[in-house]
Amino acid sequence: MKYYIIAGERSGDLHASNLLRSLKEADPEAAFRGMGGDYMQAEGCFLVAHYREMALMGFVEVLLHFRRVFRYLNKIKSDLLKHRPDALILVDFAGFNMKMAAFASKHGIPVHYYIAPKVWAWNQNRAYKLKKYVDHLYSILPFEPDFFRKFDWEVDYVGNPLLDEKKKFLPNPNFLQENELKAQNLVALLPGSRKQEISEMLQTMIALKSEFDEVDWVVAGVKNLPGEIYKEAIDAGLKVVFDQTYDVLHHARAAVVTSGTATLETALFKVPQVVVYKTSKISYAIAKRLIRVPFISLVNLIAGKELVKELIQNQYNPSSVKSSLQRILPAGPERNKAVKGYESLIDKIGQKKASQETARLIYNTLNNSGNR
Repeated sequence: MKYYIIAGERSGDLHASNLLRSLKEADPEAAFRGMGGDYMQAEGCFLVAHYREMALMGFVEVLLHFRRVFRYLNKIKSDLLKHRPDALILVDFAGFNMKMAAFASKHGIPVHYYIAPKVWAWNQNRAYKLKKYVDHLYSILPFEPDFFRKFDWEVDYVGNPLLDEKKKFLPNPNFLQENELKAQNLVALLPGSRKQEISEMLQTMIALKSEFDEVDWVVAGVKNLPGEIYKEAIDAGLKVVFDQTYDVLHHARAAVVTSGTATLETALFKVPQVVVYKTSKISYAIAKRLIRVPFISLVNLIAGKELVKELIQNQYNPSSVKSSLQRILPAGPERNKAVKGYESLIDKIGQKKASQETARLIYNTLNNSGNR
């Protein structure tokens, strides 16, 4: 069968590539085409466009680059109609992919959505639009099926793909030696995976160095971005390690993490963390009016309570991060509470293999519809 897959950022690219691998196991004749990144390409997907050309964040930032987004949207629409797949598989990337869902549905192309858009976070009536255009929705957060039942829609909870990644991870036994780090003092800094995001978050993380003695700071960097983004951190004496985030978390005693999927990854490694986030003043003002959930981190959202401290916008400053970090470092008063909370969080996520489960459901659905 022919599959058209669209992912719009690094994490979506990774999860899409794992889904491709599982689809090839279920369907040896599978052919892939779409928009994504290096991970998808390595699994045999022909890329019509690379996500790095559109990796934007924030309401204002997207508006400023609207023409670029619109150009790629039209490019993908045209290519989709030209090649007419058996299924369009959308992976996260809600703003772009919800438009693609509507377009594909209008043209009779079955729509499968893996990693549901976070419609529960703001403007919840978007769930009606999602239900109208998406044939099958695959959820990775355990509270989402209950949310969608409010809209008379049964969706499939397939487990969380980050758990699959964690299980596959094999630590590098020489990681500490190769990077001249000491396990007992290591604190991880995860500034994000997008250029704009890192530029916003990293400066305050760098300032922490002067606030603590005898701490080995290590920044989890990503190679697919220009190296100069991390120059200030390196000049300040911080160690920057590229594309080895899981090795960093495997050894870290605590972490400061930009809100996103990395907060859940950090929790799966049972590393106590402070979650931070900052964006432009205008984007923050808009988001504050729209957001309808009490937390921003996946950890707290899944737990349904505050397991990790969140420092947002003006709260994200060296003094506040220092105070919160001290409470979760070894011998800190809240460290054991954080680790215990992670254990119940992992129980909520469950043990399903998300990529395999989603591939099985997609392939079986297409097979059954083809046999009618």
